[in-house]
Formats: sequence, structure tokens, C-alpha cells
Amino acid sequence: MTKAKTRRYSGLISPLSYFIDILIINFIASYFITIYLFKDFEIKHFFVLSILWILISVFNRFYYIYRYINILKIISLLFNQVLLFTLSLFCFSGIFPKLELEPNSVITLLIPISILIFLVKILTYYSIKTFRSYFGGNYRKTIIIGSSKESQKLELFFNTNKDAGYLHKKTFLTTSKESVLECISFVEEQEIDEIYCSTEDIKDEELKMLIKYCDNNLKTIKLIPNPTKLNSKKLIYETYDSLPILSLRKVPLQDSVNMFFKRLIDIVISLSVIVFILSWLTPIIALFIKKESTGPVFFKQIRNGINYKEFRCFKFRSMIVNEDAHKEQATKGDYRVTNVGKFLRKTSLDEMPQFINVLLGDMSVVGPRPHMIKENDRYYKTVDKYMLRHVIKPGITGLAQVSGYRGEVQKESDIVNRIKFDIYYLENWSILLDIKIIFRTIVNSIKGEDKAY
Repeated sequence: MTKAKTRRYSGLISPLSYFIDILIINFIASYFITIYLFKDFEIKHFFVLSILWILISVFNRFYYIYRYINILKIISLLFNQVLLFTLSLFCFSGIFPKLELEPNSVITLLIPISILIFLVKILTYYSIKTFRSYFGGNYRKTIIIGSSKESQKLELFFNTNKDAGYLHKKTFLTTSKESVLECISFVEEQEIDEIYCSTEDIKDEELKMLIKYCDNNLKTIKLIPNPTKLNSKKLIYETYDSLPILSLRKVPLQDSVNMFFKRLIDIVISLSVIVFILSWLTPIIALFIKKESTGPVFFKQIRNGINYKEFRCFKFRSMIVNEDAHKEQATKGDYRVTNVGKFLRKTSLDEMPQFINVLLGDMSVVGPRPHMIKENDRYYKTVDKYMLRHVIKPGITGLAQVSGYRGEVQKESDIVNRIKFDIYYLENWSILLDIKIIFRTIVNSIKGEDKAY
């Protein structure tokens, strides 16, 4: 089983672009203040300008740039961004009438901002392409399955557009069961990132086999459709030049913009909890843990996170020290659980040290709960699409946990339903969904849950 996966593109590109563009806007605004174009300009005005730019860019998807997007699309996004920002600046002058912003002043401010951001955007675009073309960096290894005209066009696109960042390794012309097995073997040997399959050439049985492999091994599969046979299934439609490509699913948290905002929220929440809650709560809990049983205050366990990467997960120790702690889940009436541990588990306070994991970047506040390694080794073989939960960071709480599937797995349907909720979460993530899950977690902790033992 493949247990690692490279990122689709660098997660730093979009956040860095945000930072540079906001820096340009505030620098230009500061310059105009020094020549007395604006009166009574305060720190709060710089903050509002920055927020306006961020909100418009999210609405306009200004920083959602993929490797196959061409320069014309970028120019179009830039035009829309500047146009919307212009309109917002006139609203800005209405919100702060004391600044006495004249239309000429707004236009004068916008011209250098637009020029500088345009130059930075174009420079970034061509720098990344040059990096891919001449240094072979930031690329995705690909294979193609099928011999249709569309497959041939895609192979030509990969081979002639090195700056797009695709490293095409092989095209498999036949799509028999034996050929698919050969492809899977090749994918594992060459550490292929993306598999492109022609729907015109492959049978349903072989396609299902390929999809099952990709879902359970953290590989991306995309379909090359026959333009005359496009069906109405809910697939993600993309174009590489003029060639249509279908993806099976969209994972919002694989987008660097969404990753940036989720990480920012994680840092704010985890720092707040550590500083304002754990700083005084930890000594109190530690005193009770030490008073009842010998052993460390914290329990550290190796678990699998994003891309199946191992990390140490922190908890307050709720059991007596025992050899089976890393192997066996706690069950109802488990003799290993201490009296203090029962209270910690019932209120979920034993999970609080995981905010340290969140701050370190191993976990998120919300996401699929990380399982013990022994459980992962067991369930990935028996539960379909189990490995998909590892394409995003694990969480302290998750949609499955607030939906009744936390704690001990008593029957097969428990783990199957848990995975269904995890997959729903990763395919439908939003900040609002995270807020709902956090709120339901707090409510459930106060009320108590049947399987919190």
C-alpha cells in the first residue's frame, strides 16, 4: 500500500501572493498619505482595505490558480479583481466620509496598485513555469490509460508543456484486467501521483478496480471523457488547453487558499486554548492524575495523519500504565480506566492536549479522528475507501464524532458509517461546517455521550 502522497502544488504560493498583494496595497496607501492626498488616515483604514481585498479575492477566486490555467485566464481574473476592488473603494469612501476621498484620489491610488499587482502576478506565473521547465521542480508524475484520440492529445499536452509541471511517465494502450494490474504495479514502483484514464477504452469492471485502488492508496484518478458521450454524473469538469478532463471528486482542503485559512483558524484557536485554558487547567488535572496512579501525566501515542504520516498524539493519561494501551481501545467498564480518567473521558478533557498537536501542524481542530496504527492496518484492508480520510489533517473532533460514531467500534457498521461521514466532510468542507461541528462538540461534551468511556 502506498502511504504517502505529494501535494498538488505548493501550499505557500497562494498565501505568499496574498501577503505580497496586501503589502503593495498598504505601501501605496502609505505613500499617498505622506504626500497628503488623504486626510486623517488611521490604522483601522489600512485594516479595512486589506479585508476588502481578501473578501473580493475569495469571491472572485483570484488566488485559485492551477497548473493548467493559461495566461489569458489570469489576466481575466486580474481584471475582475481590480474592477471589484475599485467599486469597493468607492464604498470605502462612503463608509469613512471624514477621509474626504475624491473619485480622482481613488483612481490615482488604484493605478499604481493595479500595475504593481499585475507585474507581481505575471512574474510569479512565469517564475513558476520557468522553475518547472528548467529545474524540474513542483511537478506531478502521470500515466495515461487508453489509446483514444483524447488520450493522445493529453499525452502531447504533457510532453510539450513542461512548464505546466507534469512529468508523464508512461501510456498504457490496452485496458484489460491484466493491463490494469500492470498499471497499478507501475504506479507503486514509480510513485505516480495522477492516473488519467480514457472512459472510451476501459470497461466498467476494470474502471471500478482502478478507482478502488486509487481511493484506498491516496492516488488521484482523472477521467478522459469521450466528448460525444459526456454523462450527467456529478463530476468535476476541467480543461487542459481545450481538452476536457473529469475528476471524481473535489477536496476543498487540497486547495492552498482553503488550507491557509483553515491553518490560520487552527493557530488562533489552539493558541487561545493553550494560553487561556491549558495554562491553568493542566496543573490541576496533573495533580489529580498523579494522586490516583503512578505514571506520566501525558499519554503519547503514534498515529497516522495527513498522507499517512506518523506523529505523536498527546492526551491526558486516563488509564493506569499498561502494555495494551497502544493496542486496544477502551471498552465499557474497562478496568484500565482510572476514576479521574472516567471523568476526563466523559467530558472529553483528556483530548485537550491535542491543541498542542494542532499548533505544531500535525492536526486540525476539526477533521477525521486519527486512529491507532493497529486499527489503520486492520481497516484499510476491509473497509472500502478507508484511506481517503488521510488526504486531509486529522482533527480533535469531527463530523463522525458529533454524529454518534465516536469511541469504541462495536460492530462493522460503526467503522463503515464513520468513514462515510469522514468522506462527506472532506468533500464538503467549509468554515461554516467546521463552526457547526465545534458547536455540536461543545454541546455534546456538556451533555455527555453514551460512548464517552
